[in-house]
Amino acid sequence: MSTTPRVVIIGAGIVGANLADELTERGWDRVTVLDQGPLPLTGGSTSHAPGLVYQTGPSKTMTAFAQYTVEKFTGLDADGAWCFNRVGGLEIATTAERLADLHRKQGWATSWGVPGEVVGPQECAKLHPLLDPDRILGGLHTPTDGLAKASRAVDALARRAQARGARFQGGTRVVGVRQSGGRVTGVETTRGEVPADIVVCCAGFWGRAVGAMAGMNLPLLPMAHQYVHTGPLPELAGRNDEHGEARMPILRHQDRDLYFREHVDRLGVGSYAHRPMPVGLEDLPRVDGPTEASMPSMLPFTGEDFAESWEYARRLLPALETARIEDGFNGVFSFTPDGGPLIGESPETAGFWIAEAVWVTHSAGVARSVAQLLVDGRSEVELHGCDVHRFDEIETAEAYVEETARQNFIEIYDVKHPLQPRLSPRDLRVSPFHARQKELGAVFLEAHGWERPHWYGANAALAKELPMDWRPPSRDAWSGMFHDPSVVAVEAWRTRTAVALYDMTPLKRLEIGGPGALAYLDGLTTGKMDKSVGAVTYTLLLDAAGGVRSDITVARLGEQEFQVGVNGNIDLDYFRRRLPGDGSVQLRDVTGGTCCIGVWGPLARDLVQPLSRDDFSHEGLKFFRCKRAHIAGIPVTAMRLSYVGELGWEVYTSAEYGRRLWDVLYEAGRGLGVVAAGRAAFNSLRLEKGYRAWGTDMTTEHDPYEAGVGFAVRPDKGPFVGRDALAGRDESTVTRRLTCLTVDDGRSVVLGSEPVFLDGDPAGYVTSAAFSHTLGTPIAYAWLPASATPGTPVEIKYFDRMVRATVAAEPLVDPEMKRIRR
Repeated sequence: MSTTPRVVIIGAGIVGANLADELTERGWDRVTVLDQGPLPLTGGSTSHAPGLVYQTGPSKTMTAFAQYTVEKFTGLDADGAWCFNRVGGLEIATTAERLADLHRKQGWATSWGVPGEVVGPQECAKLHPLLDPDRILGGLHTPTDGLAKASRAVDALARRAQARGARFQGGTRVVGVRQSGGRVTGVETTRGEVPADIVVCCAGFWGRAVGAMAGMNLPLLPMAHQYVHTGPLPELAGRNDEHGEARMPILRHQDRDLYFREHVDRLGVGSYAHRPMPVGLEDLPRVDGPTEASMPSMLPFTGEDFAESWEYARRLLPALETARIEDGFNGVFSFTPDGGPLIGESPETAGFWIAEAVWVTHSAGVARSVAQLLVDGRSEVELHGCDVHRFDEIETAEAYVEETARQNFIEIYDVKHPLQPRLSPRDLRVSPFHARQKELGAVFLEAHGWERPHWYGANAALAKELPMDWRPPSRDAWSGMFHDPSVVAVEAWRTRTAVALYDMTPLKRLEIGGPGALAYLDGLTTGKMDKSVGAVTYTLLLDAAGGVRSDITVARLGEQEFQVGVNGNIDLDYFRRRLPGDGSVQLRDVTGGTCCIGVWGPLARDLVQPLSRDDFSHEGLKFFRCKRAHIAGIPVTAMRLSYVGELGWEVYTSAEYGRRLWDVLYEAGRGLGVVAAGRAAFNSLRLEKGYRAWGTDMTTEHDPYEAGVGFAVRPDKGPFVGRDALAGRDESTVTRRLTCLTVDDGRSVVLGSEPVFLDGDPAGYVTSAAFSHTLGTPIAYAWLPASATPGTPVEIKYFDRMVRATVAAEPLVDPEMKRIRR
């Protein structure tokens, strides 16, 4: 008898079928796939998906998902019929801005290992003869992209999974999720109860309703998207047969939110140019026995919404000038607040998992990662941008989800800058200093609802005081967007030479306490937790394979009391799941009720000490120590650490005292040249010191020694998660390394994700980058082979040009750590 868990997958579309295949391939043979529709054409999004698979995007993870989908579907067939047709992809530009973006996208392709080339108008027309070359400026050709035949792939995957023991059951609607003792026990259906040890919701746009059955609020919005078929085109006559369907590359005209694919002698045209069309599940049509032309996920076509798109399509492709639209529909898909998938386990109901908001493009990759999570406990592809727990509570509110998902629909093909903030909703979460920051002309960016000052307009008046060696060069338009080089230079200069105040409030803070707190933290972190009260420890959370799942700061405030600074809600979920069942550890998120000011710079002590009767001398509060104190009578917790590499403290207090604390520090600092400083200066200064940003510079795909944070690992302290996996590894065994680069020309600032070339060949990619105001040159960090030692010349591809850089020893500023320890 099999001993593998009983798994129920809800949804027999492209994700559910892929997951059943991946699980049974790994030997889990007690898998049941349920769907309310008939099999194999269930009537969900998969059944009408046009199947365009473009692999390249700014996310390394999403590209890896798509690459695996291409690899898997290429080797899949249904009775000899293809499941993936590698016709290639072609994205064309009709504006200079889009052409530049295609060069940037070609850089991403190189970084992530996808072949691609930006070609001219005539070459585009050779690749896609229906194009008018006089209307375009060029295009990005990616030869390994193509068409997935989603419904056919589902059939082939289901057959393969069934041959290994899986059971597929259509016509079965799930009406409830059974639970006992906080764990899933099965699902209730219209045909009776199906017992389960694990339930995975792959229900597509029905996912929010299914998630609610398990008490899980999914930030997901069903929306309609238009697709039409033309009548037969003479220009396509005889080019394709029913078996092949298409030979020309799939085509995207993103300047007009359009895409195109062949259907034998017709074209399919999809548009995102219309108004957002949210769909309520109660508004879906009732269909008895879906067909290719009629299914619940296909709403009636609204021709008036497509009229303008049709005119643009006819201008781009002259063959459409005399063509007609034969039929069309508004197809329903799932959208989320940030456009990413939703993957993870319910925080309330153990064993209830979701894999939602996944399109055909990424379906096989997501299914593989979910199968690896279930069977092996970790995904080989890092998932922080897909983890359902990445959202804070405000981001899962229905109104927030609808507004942000609608906006994502509108912007789906827009050229977006990495720093570009959403315009609405704003001012959802503000620190107690917000009013003062606005008075100082703060330019706010936004993350997880928090307003975060990027720089302060009030500091522009100080630009004329900048010493010559602190004055930054002019920037190109792209790297200068959402940035003010002179103001940021002022803020960095004052941080290095005087003192600055940084709002650190949005960084998530947890309070962990109780008689079991020490042992609990010790078993989850790489550092030694059993230190004296007042110790602060920079440490790591690893996964079982030794990958860096987060870096955190743990302050011991009492024998059984710790304050833990984490990277976000994913870390909060991780800690919650691992709480001992005996109640010996209490965990509380205290972020909203507290605030934090980073007081940093060589004059930080001159600012703070006169305001306090407590000892802020070097001996009174040493580096990486903390204590409770008072500043101007305000109760604070001061931690002596700095991610800008200067003397100072993170000063925490209750939110009710926050504005008073800001006012006292700012007023007392006037004579010392204090400035308020933002995230732009912070990022520059932290890179000069070689401080890593988790999720950007390092993830679960990297071990501590590769990432340059091996110093935070104490393998001799006793057991902790990931310790065994690191046995035999150290800095001398790594084959790749997070590497510091300085840009040779002293002025070219890159932004991240650009490919790095070593000896003329792609060898890695940039993670973080900034202009180093202290050194007067751009700097970057990149993943490169360990053989790239200091002094090694490299090139970074920035849009369509190569930027020379040199591997440098790190940290670039104050390697002896004298400034921070004075």
